[in-house]
Amino acid sequence: MRYPASPNLLDWVSSSLRWLILFGLTISLANSGALSLEVEVTLLFATAWSLSLTVLAALDRRFAGQRYATVSGDALLAAVLFFFSGWTVGWAGLLPVASAALFFNMRGAAVTSLVFVLIQAAISLLDNDLRTVTLALVPMGLLYLSFGLLLGYFSGRMHAFIDQAQEERKASRREVAQAERERIRSLYKLISALGATLNYQRVLDTAMDIGYSTLAITDGGSEHMVSAVLMYSQGEAKNAELKVGSARRFTAADMRIALPGREGLLGRSIDQGTAQLGKGLAKDAELSRIVALRKCRVSYCIPLRTGLDTYGVLLFAHPDEAFFTSERCEILDIIGGQAVIALQNARLYRDLEEEKERITEIQEEARKKLARDLHDGPTQSVAALAMRVNFARRLMEKDPQAAADELYKVEELARRTTKEIRHMLFTLRPLVLESQGLVAALGSMAEKMKDTYNQTVIIEADADTVSQLEASKQGVIFYIAEEAVNNARKHAQAAHVWVRLKWAGDDLALLEIEDDGVGFDAAAVDETYDNRGSLGMVNMRERAELVNSFLNIETRQGRGTFITLLIPLTEDAADRVRRRG
Repeated sequence: MRYPASPNLLDWVSSSLRWLILFGLTISLANSGALSLEVEVTLLFATAWSLSLTVLAALDRRFAGQRYATVSGDALLAAVLFFFSGWTVGWAGLLPVASAALFFNMRGAAVTSLVFVLIQAAISLLDNDLRTVTLALVPMGLLYLSFGLLLGYFSGRMHAFIDQAQEERKASRREVAQAERERIRSLYKLISALGATLNYQRVLDTAMDIGYSTLAITDGGSEHMVSAVLMYSQGEAKNAELKVGSARRFTAADMRIALPGREGLLGRSIDQGTAQLGKGLAKDAELSRIVALRKCRVSYCIPLRTGLDTYGVLLFAHPDEAFFTSERCEILDIIGGQAVIALQNARLYRDLEEEKERITEIQEEARKKLARDLHDGPTQSVAALAMRVNFARRLMEKDPQAAADELYKVEELARRTTKEIRHMLFTLRPLVLESQGLVAALGSMAEKMKDTYNQTVIIEADADTVSQLEASKQGVIFYIAEEAVNNARKHAQAAHVWVRLKWAGDDLALLEIEDDGVGFDAAAVDETYDNRGSLGMVNMRERAELVNSFLNIETRQGRGTFITLLIPLTEDAADRVRRRG
């Protein structure tokens, strides 16, 4: 006796037949005038019973043993009706036979037919003899059996149909689940490949490939898709344009195009920071310039954005206006999110490599600077010392007084050379900065400038502001101040140099270096840096970047130089300084 796991259809058929048979029984009893109180109560119970089973069928709910309870309940109601009405409703047994045929097929119908005939026989023998009962029950039993077998046959076919439909649904669900697993597995592999590379260009190419591969796995149709990664070039000004980093199905001319990214679909995506679906590409203010998009009717644009930084956009377009379904858009959003993470990693790696190269260049420049300073200072002084000592040795025999004067000059030169060497050692590693802090280090630097080169340096440092600076930032600020003062001493012919460190508000500190020297043409100096032996201004700017600071140099020939360094003390302040820069 098979029974489907989801019997909702059979329950509906059973309820419908039950209502039909109850309606027929009621009409038959009413026409024969057999509607006694007992019969009416029984019909009322039958109506309630049928209504409850109908509600369960409507809710697609079942309780344990419901099919057995249904047949038993129908048999009880039919027996009670037969007991009170007699042969007026002798065919009442069709009620349990119908339920048994639907739930238990032909075998159930046959067993129920036999059982109910026996029940009717037992009830009939109370008032009739055996021969009369037998003559009445034989045709009734044949009716039950015929009806039950016929209905059981159709019930079996219905069971087979339901089982087959369920198997097909299960197979379909298994196929869908398998396809979903394959899609997720493939998407995971592709995204893993995207996150595994630290090569910037490879990240862009992989993002394109993932878009095609994943949509092809989902339900195909990606072979006609046009896509591109449009990127802002790192380090460009605020008016930077979007340029093609990687693309699929772009023409050679399209690959060279540059778009402002301020209007149309691109502008909306970047301004709102969310993916946008756009139609009517032929009329788009910017995308209409791309030849490869002219056959496309819809486009999906995903901004590659994290925090306040926008790297660019992922652009997908297709000739089918209904191509970008919610499922496809969700997949592309995932790819866009992973692409942002991969781009961040690639840029961080690239920045790290550039930082390593920059540190190497700074070290090389420091080595060259030390060599120049040694050559221009102590080396020349030591050579002069040797010459003067030789000259004094010769004078000792001819003119002792002149030799004594010469030895005095030798002593002064040796003292000055010692000061220069000590000053060089101080600039290489100011121990006072490590032991006493920035204020003491700046003061010591001013004293050594005055003592060694007779250069007046005036220090004005707010101790409370300095106390909020990290030790690493204090070191960078000291080297920038020392470089600026040293440049003023060498090139500005300045009588005074002022170094001020103060609070600027909004979690910002301000370093100012001002001199009253002759100034210089900053633009001309920048243009000739490749041919210069010194990179002082470049070094200051690079050191400022190490602490997320903004360096500004104001100068003009014939006037002094004014250098400002805006130093953020928090991450929020660093973001504001970066936007300002």
